Amino acid sequence: MADYLLIESRDPFESAEVGGFLDLAEGLAKEGSGVTLFLVQNAVMTARHGARPTVPHNGRVLSLAALATNGVRVLADSFSLQERGISPNRLIAGVTVAPLSAVVDQMAAGCKALWH
Repeated sequence: MADYLLIESRDPFESAEVGGFLDLAEGLAKEGSGVTLFLVQNAVMTARHGARPTVPHNGRVLSLAALATNGVRVLADSFSLQERGISPNRLIAGVTVAPLSAVVDQMAAGCKALWH
């Protein structure tokens, strides 16, 4: 199976398409692929405590915490968090802070990358 790096840059409040991207991440993980979801720019807003914990998509409700427990590695860009005043210790369970260089490292390792 291939490894995938899915990069999400949008907050679900600004784009209804985010749910589809999270659904893709979950589906790839369920099929046995290694999946990393990298949250950057406004997408980090969904990873903070107190944010709406779920994203609706096709009658289903998806959450970052559920993705993390279902085999998706969820990372939040440290610079994007800093720019939005979100402290790393205020993230929901299952989300890890990572620098943007994590994207470069995964691409160099051969991950198939999709940016949304």
